[in-house]
Order: sequence, then C-alpha cells, then structure tokens
Amino acid sequence: MKNPNSAPVAGRNVVVVGTQWGDEGKGKLVDWLTETATGVVRFQGGHNAGHTLVINGVKTALHLIPSGIMRPGVKCYIGNGVVLSVGKLFEEIAGLEKAGVDVRSRLRVSEGCPLILPFHAAIDIAREAAKEKAGTAKIGTTGRGIGPAYEDKIARRALRVQDLKHPGRFATKLRELLTLHNHVLTTFLGSAEMEWDAKLATYIRNGEIQFDAVYTEAMAHAELLKPMIADVSRELNQAHAAGANLLFEGAQGTLLDIDHGTYPFVTSSNCVAGNAAAGAGVGPGMLHYVLGITKAYCTRVGGGPFPTELDWEKENTPGWHMATVGAEKGTTTGRSRRCGWFDAALLKRSAQVNGLSGLCITKLDVLDGLSELKLCTGYELDGETIDILPMGADDIARCTPIYETLPGWTQSTVGVTQHDKLPPEAQRYLQRIEETTGVPIHMVSTSPDRDHTILLHHPYQA
Repeated sequence: MKNPNSAPVAGRNVVVVGTQWGDEGKGKLVDWLTETATGVVRFQGGHNAGHTLVINGVKTALHLIPSGIMRPGVKCYIGNGVVLSVGKLFEEIAGLEKAGVDVRSRLRVSEGCPLILPFHAAIDIAREAAKEKAGTAKIGTTGRGIGPAYEDKIARRALRVQDLKHPGRFATKLRELLTLHNHVLTTFLGSAEMEWDAKLATYIRNGEIQFDAVYTEAMAHAELLKPMIADVSRELNQAHAAGANLLFEGAQGTLLDIDHGTYPFVTSSNCVAGNAAAGAGVGPGMLHYVLGITKAYCTRVGGGPFPTELDWEKENTPGWHMATVGAEKGTTTGRSRRCGWFDAALLKRSAQVNGLSGLCITKLDVLDGLSELKLCTGYELDGETIDILPMGADDIARCTPIYETLPGWTQSTVGVTQHDKLPPEAQRYLQRIEETTGVPIHMVSTSPDRDHTILLHHPYQA
C-alpha cells in the first residue's frame, strides 16, 4: 500500500461524485480534500443540492457554492453546467459572510450558466401538483425549478448569466419566455387556482408570472453578480497550466443521473464524473482521479425504486437505526431519507459509468451497535441472477436483492482515524465492500467532522 502521507502531486485534478442517490456526504470530503487543492469547481445541478459540513462542531449547509469556500484562500468556481438561481446564491453568500467567510473575492461564476427564474419554480411545483391530483406517481422534485431550467437550456431558449450584462437583450428574451411559460401555467397546469408560497406569490397575478417583478429583481442581482462573472473554462485551464490542483465537485448522485440513473426518477443533469469536463469547460485529459463517495448503507429521498430498502419508520429495526443515528433528513428539503442495506450491485453500475479510481465510505459509525449487517451482492430478476443494477426504474423495481450476512460490532467507531483501530468486524465489512464491488477503498469517514477521516491512499497522489 502506498504511503498516505507522501507528498501530493502538483497539477493533479480530482473529481468527487456520489455513487448512490445523493446525500452520501460529498461536502465533508470536498472540504477535507480542499486542504490540498487551490480551486474547487461545481459542475452541475442547482440549489436542489445540499452539502452539510461540520467544522469544529459548527454545521454549515451549502447548496450552490462549492464546499471549498470554507477553506481560506481557495478559489471556488460555478461552472456552466450549473443552473443558477442568483437570488438563492446571494442568500447563501449572505449567510456565509455573516459567519465571517470571505466569499465574493474568491467566487467565480460562469457566464454560461442558465438562470433559474421564478416561472421555472412555478412550473415545477404546478406539475407535481397536477400529478398528485391525477393520482400518478410524482417524480419527487424539490420544487426549485431545476428541471424546467434545464429544459429551457436544451431547447436553446434559456436566459444565461451573460445576458444579465445586457438589459435590453435580457428583457426581449424574458418576454418571449414568459409568453410560453405563462401559457403552460394557465392553460395546462391550472395556475390561477393554485395557492403559492409567499415568495413565489409576489411574482404571480391571476396565475401568470409578471414581467416587471422578474425583470426588476434580475437587474438588481446583475449589478451584484457582475464582479464575480467570469470565463470559468479559461480560468480553470490557466490554473491547470500553472500547476494548480483542482477539485471538481458533483451534486446529487450517480443513480440520479438523467442518462444512467433510475429513470424517470432522476434529476435533470448528468451527475457522473465525465460531466465534470463538459460542465466546467475542461478537457477529459485534465481529470486524473475519480473518488466515489458511498455511504456504508443506502439512502434515497423522493420517489423511485430502492431494492434494499428497509422498514426505516419502524422503531428498533436496522432501518430505523440508520435513519435516527444517521440523522437522515435532506439538507435542502428536510425530507426524510429512505434507508436500506448496502448495495454492491448498485455500486458496480456506478463504478462502471464513472470510472472510479477509489471509494470513500462515509457514515461507517452509523452502523455501530447493529448485531448483524446485510450486504446485497446481486439480484434475482425474471428467474436469473444478475450482479449489476439494471438501467431504468421498471426493471429495478422488479429486482429481489440477494444478501450475505456479516457480523456487526458493538464498539464505537466515531472519530477513529486509523484503519487498524477499527473493530475487526468493521474491517471485514469494508473488505467485503471492496471484494464485491471491485473498487479499492481509499478513505473512510467516521463522523461528520472534517478531521474524523481514515486515509489509506490520498487522491492527490499519483
């Protein structure tokens, strides 16, 4: 095994991705790795993401700004693959500045980011309401307008950050978008009869989004944002050429990827490692190592199939233990996360589409006190045994998991920072994860605190 304490390599870039359905604890690991990086890049998603960091016992929740912002002197970039709510960005900036964190001098926002505007959130909410009214399965979106904003991007009609610098152009495009989206809201989604939250209601009259309210706010945001707008692609390539270590931070998780996830119960962007190149404007050759973040068990928020799901609402059961000890509530929405056993077949799919270099297992400490653990090694589907997660929700919903049982442990693993200090049963559990997934474990997290991390191989080493 390589020495985890040897010097990192300059000019090396690492991609951090979630390998399950999100909420794997990426924020802590990005923050931890930023000690070695000089720049952190967010390359997809929107403010539907949520990263919780615990530093010296203080909890900080981030949604748009890269987790590296908590490290003084580190530059943070929001890449073109992110859909941006400028209002939410400034809410986040205000919270960080109140805590004494310097943000504006270190944050760079790509001029290519599509904007999330009030009508995107209205459409998102109205669609889910219409599904519920019709008795059909909701996707389980956050209602933040992420999907509709990506739709505008793909349809080549999106307003982007660069448009904020040109008021006349912005106004023309905004009127065109409102004509389309107000028609959808009123004619197809019954927006005139809906009740809206107080903030969204300020933009709506008779079910229609009002031009003046959106335009006035956008122009006010533009003046504040202009000093941070940048050609992020150019700056990243220049930093790399100068020998900087960059960290690319994904949101959500692989199984929520629009192409490779449990479709249609997915997000609206590509969450996999390959999108770090497209979502930031760098070449694939600049991505040297892919770290997959994986919980020691599985969780999922929202709808969609979940083969190893347990009865996590029943007291004194393993699922309830995971939900309560693990504090399984969504950072962004506060929704309860569904909990289940670790799924190696799922992780094989993630390893395949991400090209994982190594794993970081998080929340190992949550399993403390369980007498036995089950690990899913494959499924039975249509009378056959398969060892990798199928693609698409329909087939996954028909899978019956195949488990092997391992002994649990009673000793506390909270705060352990050396592998050989873990209980033997915990070491064996980690070994079986490696054996069944085929991916080496390079890091283990034993609490939310940034310092409670076992390092077996540093991603910034060659």
